[in-house]
Amino acid sequence: MTIVLDDHLLRDWMTSRDVPLGKAIAGEEVASTNLWYVRLCKSAARATGVDTRRLNSTERRALVAGLIALPGDIVVVPMRDLAWRMGELAADHTGLSALGAEAVAAAIHLEARILVSATDNGPGIRGCRARVGIAHDALPR
Repeated sequence: MTIVLDDHLLRDWMTSRDVPLGKAIAGEEVASTNLWYVRLCKSAARATGVDTRRLNSTERRALVAGLIALPGDIVVVPMRDLAWRMGELAADHTGLSALGAEAVAAAIHLEARILVSATDNGPGIRGCRARVGIAHDALPR
């Protein structure tokens, strides 16, 4: 199975591969979304947000290099493959943001589950994924 990670967990996967995250992923294929990827890139470029400030300079350089040349084992479904489904989801589920719609659409497309940081566990994604039958977990960070 594939697991779709939010930007917080993608950062952690790319920099530390800590034990709780490794257990949660448990050998599954790792994916993220275009918008979470962009949000992580923005955070790393500014050294703000999603706790990139806590990285030392070596870790931050490694993260930036990985973001510039995203490893091939991290799947990001092209937006054009998700856009129509995102529109349908947003139309059908009040309160679902474009970011949330992309996460759910990517999980549907990949037949995946979604894993987010507990700090990024919004009601839009939770509600929508429950209605469409996508597995979803939140990992304390």
